[in-house]
Amino acid sequence: MPVPVPRQRAIPAVESGQAPVAMPAQGGGPLKEEANRTEAVASNSGGTTLTMLLIEDDPSGSPILPELRDASGNSIRVRTARNLTEAERLLTDDVHCILLDLALPAPGRADDDADELAVLKHVLKLAPRHAVLALTASGDAERGAEAVRVGAQDYLFRDELDSRLLSRAIRYAVERKRSLTVERKLAEGRMRAQENRRLERGLLPTPLLDGSSLRFAARYRPGRSRALLGGDFYDTVRTPDGTVHAMIGDVCGHGPDEAALGVELRIAWRALTLAGLCGDELLGTLQEVLEHERSDEEIFATLCTVDIAPDGRRAGLCLAGHPAPLIARPGRPAELLPYDNNGPALGLLRGARWPRTQVELGAEWSLMLYTDGLIEGRVGSGGERLGQEGMVEMVRRQLAEGLTGEALLRAAVNEVRQLNGGELTDDVAVVLLDRERVV
Repeated sequence: MPVPVPRQRAIPAVESGQAPVAMPAQGGGPLKEEANRTEAVASNSGGTTLTMLLIEDDPSGSPILPELRDASGNSIRVRTARNLTEAERLLTDDVHCILLDLALPAPGRADDDADELAVLKHVLKLAPRHAVLALTASGDAERGAEAVRVGAQDYLFRDELDSRLLSRAIRYAVERKRSLTVERKLAEGRMRAQENRRLERGLLPTPLLDGSSLRFAARYRPGRSRALLGGDFYDTVRTPDGTVHAMIGDVCGHGPDEAALGVELRIAWRALTLAGLCGDELLGTLQEVLEHERSDEEIFATLCTVDIAPDGRRAGLCLAGHPAPLIARPGRPAELLPYDNNGPALGLLRGARWPRTQVELGAEWSLMLYTDGLIEGRVGSGGERLGQEGMVEMVRRQLAEGLTGEALLRAAVNEVRQLNGGELTDDVAVVLLDRERVV
């Protein structure tokens, strides 16, 4: 089947896409000079030169292809391949478009194979990032349209082809492929973002406090840009005996791996708590989980656990390298709970112990658990940090202004950000449990 490709551009002169080499004596003359000039212009162009790969088993015909020009008037480089094996070798990153003869047999298939587009499907798998133009017999519009449905950017009739039409078709196919690629990447990005948001929302805990008179509020702000979940984690559950267990923790680091590890520790804590573990036994088991799940032996996690008795007047406190909670009671300034028995962070010392401290809460109180992101923000333009003392003074003032519950947590996080002079780099998690006096 003749195709409009000049004889002088046959292999090997254009295989490499570099400057032309000497051609055989036959087929020379003006067409040979035009082919050499086209290749030289394409090779020496200062801008991006369009390159087309023609896949056809009989590269002979009219002198149309040497006259191909892009939108700026620059010559379009042309390579030719007689079969798919040669095409695969010539299909380098600088090829922008493929002109494929649909009559070419696909590898491993007989000429009378029922699948007339087998060769196109093979090329689309071979070159998923390239624009493809299908070349078919004149009047075979149905086959051409089917080629577009399969994945080609356009189809052309062999007998109606001229240099102007082919140049325009190449530019159109390349731009359409680029547009489709961008749209696909954007759609994939949006889908991944939506899936990540759904996943992260699902991993954030829902407190299990049915039957408890305590009020719960939480505030979470990951340090990672555009993330919903960081390395901080928290949870609250009520066991059948009426005890309310609360926990907050922090995995060192801020990436997705740390966030995943935090979720694993939270889920493990909930399961172990509901199974009846508490205090040192629970933290020891969590350390085993951390040691098995962490990606690096240097990764550790701090943790604070509180178990509040059914009457709400006292609690057990365990600290694993974590800041002590803050308690606020009527008629008394807010203060930190005792932290003298603070044990090591999880993952630092094998065989470590975490003493459980008994604390008296009283009849009415607010208990705030937090991660160090709330206290490590800077104050002003200097290197000074807010610290626990600064946080306590800040919360005291906000309580005096009548803030409670979610409003208190929101005000605390916002003020810490303002004092820092901008967004915090560390994750921040804050949990607030309130008990009102029972009359």
